[in-house]
Amino acid sequence: MTVQKNIQVEANSMRQWAQACLEKAGAEPKLAQAMAEKLLAADLMGFRTHGLMRLRYNLNCLADGSSRRTGQYHVLKQRAAVQLWDADLVSGLYVVPEAITAAIAMAKECGTGTVVIKRAQHVAALAVYLEQATRAGMLIQIMCATPGQQAVAPYGAKSAWFSPNPFAIGAPTQQLPILLDISLSMTAAGKVRKAIAEQKPLPYPALITAAGDYTSDATTFLADPASVLAPLGGEDLGYKGSGLCLFSELWTLALSQLGRHQEQPGLDANTVWIQVVDPSAFGDADAFKAQAQALVDGMHQATPIDANKPVRIPGEGALTTRERQLQSGVDYTPELWRQLKKVADSMQQPLPDVLD
Repeated sequence: MTVQKNIQVEANSMRQWAQACLEKAGAEPKLAQAMAEKLLAADLMGFRTHGLMRLRYNLNCLADGSSRRTGQYHVLKQRAAVQLWDADLVSGLYVVPEAITAAIAMAKECGTGTVVIKRAQHVAALAVYLEQATRAGMLIQIMCATPGQQAVAPYGAKSAWFSPNPFAIGAPTQQLPILLDISLSMTAAGKVRKAIAEQKPLPYPALITAAGDYTSDATTFLADPASVLAPLGGEDLGYKGSGLCLFSELWTLALSQLGRHQEQPGLDANTVWIQVVDPSAFGDADAFKAQAQALVDGMHQATPIDANKPVRIPGEGALTTRERQLQSGVDYTPELWRQLKKVADSMQQPLPDVLD
């Protein structure tokens, strides 16, 4: 059987193509540009399940009105270092960077700035937002939860209650920034769907069946009754992930007062908690970066279990992947390229030429 090679496409041409599709779907230019940039950023960093694979979803949301076509959001409450926003179903791909800008401004004045956003549409990979703060010399934390989604079981249960709740932090150093982006479940639903599409098992037991068994069989996710995502830590240590899911939903859903205690079933928009900290409020900013760099250097110098697999810092792989793809083109599998071709045909917006 012939193995088809991946396709490489120049990054900026893919961004322009995606933006054109989004504008044709009705998004105003500044909104379409932000959405295209963040989806492509996920592909560049290797987060394929959060990249242009999700373009069709975003186009459908614009078409059916579940995602607004303008970038208008509302600041509901504010104090010196805190704001509550209602995104009013504006794409998170646009409104999250706007909120980070506001949080940075507050941090410059107060040492810290926090914005909680409710009712944000598709947010995608949290990692793509972190460098906006680290480039400004700031620390950043982001959490996201979805009040209308029940996908993750509390520890000891076999039915779902929490959403997968991604969590991310970014920190500047003297060299590359630290960029951590994890799910508080054992895996993300997108990775389960990817395993199903590729007819592969998950690499570890990340699902809990209706019978209460932990399994790596991704197809159980489509069974009736379906399996659910296990909390981070799995069968033995899932109480840690379960507690972190609770923490995440307190800081997002409870603080925004739009959560599971709500007479509004099926709300699939997201709540996002963003906090930025200015290290210079605590001391010298360069001294902070030196301390952060020392932590990173110590990790790199730790003796690896396998000499061929040295210790990596969170974000190191993603930044390396991005640099490679910016130089040689964004990598797409033949299957994903076929999906994007269908989008191109439906939007009457031809895909860019592939690189030789």
